[in-house]
Amino acid sequence: MTIRRFSAAVFAATLLTPALAACAETGAGEPGASATPTVSGSAAPDPSGSASPGPSGAVDGDAKQALINSTNEIRNGNFRFTMSGVGSTAEGQVHQPSQSAQMKVTIGDADSDLMLALDLVHVKPDSWVKVEVGGRTAPSLPAIRDLNLGKYQHLDQSRIQGNRNLGFDFDKLDPAGSAALTQAVTDVRQTGEGTYAGTVDVSKATESDSFDAALVTALGEQARSLPFTARLDPQGRLSELTIQVPATGQTPAQDVKVTYADYGNATAAQRPPADQVVEAPAELYNLFR
Repeated sequence: MTIRRFSAAVFAATLLTPALAACAETGAGEPGASATPTVSGSAAPDPSGSASPGPSGAVDGDAKQALINSTNEIRNGNFRFTMSGVGSTAEGQVHQPSQSAQMKVTIGDADSDLMLALDLVHVKPDSWVKVEVGGRTAPSLPAIRDLNLGKYQHLDQSRIQGNRNLGFDFDKLDPAGSAALTQAVTDVRQTGEGTYAGTVDVSKATESDSFDAALVTALGEQARSLPFTARLDPQGRLSELTIQVPATGQTPAQDVKVTYADYGNATAAQRPPADQVVEAPAELYNLFR
């Protein structure tokens, strides 16, 4: 079994990877359509009704521009974030001043067929990942179980370059790609102070890692008009973006949710202690290729 990408929300972000998410939910080895790492799996509208989009094509230019502008601060690379999707969650921080980032991702839980937790640390030019494997079927999957080393595995940069599962691109600092998502908004209106609702065409947000390509394909025409809600902080910066995704095949309806906080106040990621580091084995790269 291989894990195809770190997509989620979630990625990115989220939320994490279709193949593993399918194993975690069904115990099968066949990948399903997945979104980045809400845990609730609910696609129900906000009780206030703010998630209901207005008339199709009724784009409020000022509202859309406010959403686009709300992602500008993300490019400075100093924030904390969370991402969530069905059965997967991610949280972490990006700290461009120190050229570092950290992301903790969990797919499934101890009661799932398969649970995988990753702690990814990037301090340029190095990267490490700590893997925790659990769930009912883990003992029967030695290729995964044997990666449960209890230590951080140092990653060979030449083997993870361009790998969206294990690498981090310091030229693209947003794990969720919210700027691309706001650009793809097709219908939006302001619903309150700092709150917005409308629809987004995720098929046009190819720069975003929040949606797996398999999910966009599975959604078909529905991908062109997914309901969303957004919230900005008092400074006009994006603090929360939630996109409602209908059920597709064996994937249940879900909310793909991304949050941002601590703009300008994130902390640098820390290198793991030397006595807690081993070199990553070939099996790790094979799993995440």
